[in-house]
Amino acid sequence: MPAWTPDWSAFPAPLLDFWTERHLCSLSTLDRDGAPHLVPVGATIDVEEQCAWIITRRGSQKVANLRRDPRLAVNQVEGGRWSTLVGTGEVRTDEASVARACERYGARYRTPQPNPERVAVRITVTGILGSALLFG
Repeated sequence: MPAWTPDWSAFPAPLLDFWTERHLCSLSTLDRDGAPHLVPVGATIDVEEQCAWIITRRGSQKVANLRRDPRLAVNQVEGGRWSTLVGTGEVRTDEASVARACERYGARYRTPQPNPERVAVRITVTGILGSALLFG
């Protein structure tokens, strides 16, 4: 299993393509008792900002978990291809961050409907795991 520390100026093309294709992801955060909390999300890579983004509702359990402990993992699988982003998440409520996250989400999935409860999670990616063919 290849592991890679992001060099944002040399992101492997197959890996970036995989994170650009439309795939539902799973986000794992840690509950109060340290147990994994795993939920489906849409996640996007942002090479320009050197991070990844998730949009969600401010009252969600994942937001509560990340405010308490920022460690997370985001995974996606399609056939024999898979990749996991490992890092930390910062819950952001400022207009610019939410707009950027929505823009990235819209480019990968669809334009999200307006939601006054929306927040952005900016993910600092510290490592990426995945199937070997994505790192070629």
